[in-house]
This record gives sequence, C-alpha cells and structure tokens, in this order.
Amino acid sequence: MWPEGIGTGAGSLPGADPREAAALVTGETPEFPALPELPHRSVGADMIGRTAGLLVDLAVEVVPTGWRVTPRTGRDLRRARDLMSADLDAFDDACDRTRPGWVKIAVAGPWTLAASVELASGHRVLTDHGAVREFAASLAEGLREHVAEVAERTGARVVVQLDEPGLPAVIAGSLPTASGYGTVRAVRAPDAQDTLRELIAGIDAPVVVHCCADVPPIRLLAGAGAAAVGIDATRPAFTGATARVEALDAIGETWDSGVPLLLGLLPGTAPRREPAIADLARTGYDLADRLGFDRRRLARLAVPTPACGLAGATPDWARRALALSRELGKAFADPDEVPAGGAGPA
Repeated sequence: MWPEGIGTGAGSLPGADPREAAALVTGETPEFPALPELPHRSVGADMIGRTAGLLVDLAVEVVPTGWRVTPRTGRDLRRARDLMSADLDAFDDACDRTRPGWVKIAVAGPWTLAASVELASGHRVLTDHGAVREFAASLAEGLREHVAEVAERTGARVVVQLDEPGLPAVIAGSLPTASGYGTVRAVRAPDAQDTLRELIAGIDAPVVVHCCADVPPIRLLAGAGAAAVGIDATRPAFTGATARVEALDAIGETWDSGVPLLLGLLPGTAPRREPAIADLARTGYDLADRLGFDRRRLARLAVPTPACGLAGATPDWARRALALSRELGKAFADPDEVPAGGAGPA
C-alpha cells in the first residue's frame, strides 16, 4: 500500500486552470497527489460527465434534466474527453517534476452513475437492472484503460477512488422517479455490494470507495473488497457526544479487518479561524481511543483528507486544506510530537 504518514485530496478543486491545479496537488501533497477535478469549467467537467467520458461503447449527452443515454457520441461527451485529456497533460507535466510514488484518480461509482444518468425514456438507469450491469461493465473497462494510461504517463502506482455519494439513497429507495410522484425501488444492500465487488475485482489497482454521506455504509464498502473506505469524519455520527455507536462500530470492524480509512477531517470551505494541527489530529486520536486502537497505528489506519470536495472553497483555502492534510499525516505518524491543542476550530 501507499506510505504511512501521508495526506491526499478527496475530490474537486476550485478554479479552471488544470496546470495551476496540477501544480497545487503535486506541491502540497507530493507523496500522494490526486488528479485534479475542476467542475466549474463547464459541462463535462462535472463528476458524472467526467466519468461518462471514460465509458466504453456507451454514449451520453446533456439534456435539461441532466445526462441522458444517446445512440452516438456528441459534442458534450467529446468535450468531457477533451477536458480529461488536458487534465492528464497538466498532471503528467507536474508529476514529472515531483516524481510521486503514488497518485489517485477519482470517478463516480457505478451506483451514483446509474442514479444520475437517464435512459432514453427519461427514467434513471438505476430502474433497469440490465442497464445497470451494462454501465458497470463499461465503467470497469474504461477504468482499466484510464489506470494504464495514468500509470504510464506518471510512472506512479495508481489508486482509483470510486465516489458514491448517491449510494445511501439508492439503498434506501429515496430517489424520486422521473415523474417526481414516487421513488425508485430500493436496491438490496447485498446486490449493491456485489456490483461494487465485481467492478473492484476487475481493476488492476487498489480501489478506494468514498462516501461523504451523513452515515455512509462503511461495512458494505469494506466488504466489497475496497482497499480503503473514504468518509467525512466530521459528521455528527462520528464525533463527540453525537457519535452513534453503530457508526463507530463500523469503523472499528473495518480497521480490525485491515482496511484503512481516508479520513475526511478538513472542512470544504474556509473556517472563520484556521484549525490547529493539534485540534485536527485530536479528532483522529479520539476516534482511535474510543475504539481501543493505539494512536501509533493511525498512520497505517488512516490517510487524512479534506472532508469532501473543495470546489466551493477559495483557492487559498484549497491550498491550505491540502497542506494541512499532509501535516496531519505526519502528526498521525508521530503523535508524541503533536503539541497540546487550543480551543479548536471555529
């Protein structure tokens, strides 16, 4: 696995210049930079369009309600692929200067993708089991090609992050239908896990599954064969007096099984006062203490990241959040060197 005591990004960044973004991630998280995602640019730079550009033998286009399946590749998909190509060029050049041993790429996971793309009928892909399988298989094939290209261009080992913010709603059956008068039938948790497991097994790279929902299905994700699970550790379910026993137990069981967490600890937008490293680290230490894990194991059990994407942040905070993630990684590796904390973040 990747080295201990490091940090990385979790998702999107502000801005529209791929070269500036590539310089940012390789400069602030040089041991484990993430291929920048810049959704503010335009159609095709968003998470779904970016992922759709990797699909093999499937095409989508933009309609007033979002992305929809189409018989042939059109302008929207070509733009998504052009943007990805520019991102890879910039990232390749930046990595050539810093020579990271590991890099991370992110795409929408199969369930979030199926929940976000419409069939020609206007219904979600999620409503058609055959279409879900087809999209998952296409995504797996596209990811294999994408991983191989990124590895060849950067000379680094590649980690794939599957973003599944929509998975809890898929399992709960809370997504509205096309008419808006009902909800899409829930997908059984074992079926959701099987699809993830099959996709993960088909990718020749470690796969992280990231879900920054209030209560992510940690056990399901870890049980699907993920190399790590990414969560927003600042959610009430995991911290302080509001922490939920079942949520903490899920983390403990995941760590016991040897699966680390990408632990989201930095806010997505600038706080009124910058949090001290000691206060940020204490969130991780407290989690380890509550679950009975030695703090010295945190560097192996957790990779600190921003809580989720940073697209809504100022450029200054995006830079600082990544830098703090790296500093937190070092703090986890040597807890005795972390000074006593202050009042905590505002």
